[in-house]
Amino acid sequence: VQLVESGGGLVQPGGSLRLSCTASGFTFSSYGMSWYRQGPGKERELVATISNVGGVINYADSVKGRFTISRDNAKNTVYLQMNSLKPEDTAVYFCHPTAWYLRDYWGQGTQVTVSS
Repeated sequence: VQLVESGGGLVQPGGSLRLSCTASGFTFSSYGMSWYRQGPGKERELVATISNVGGVINYADSVKGRFTISRDNAKNTVYLQMNSLKPEDTAVYFCHPTAWYLRDYWGQGTQVTVSS
């Protein structure tokens, strides 16, 4: 199982970024996917989840209305569009499959820094 996140970077407050995560080693289209983040000195927190075909989506209250999760099962890729970014969104972002048997697999993450 491999999870490769990309798209992070340094952005000013109010800016946007689009994160991508490409997965391999399991049947991507059969499982929901989530984005998590871990800020400096903080615990890892759930940001957004999307079901296997995208019909059910949930967001943390802190990102609702600003972030959009989506997926392309043909490309084994899940995305996180992040708009109106705030300094408190600064974190390493990880994608993670929701399947219980895949619970120990994590990618390297992608760093998002929101700063002027």
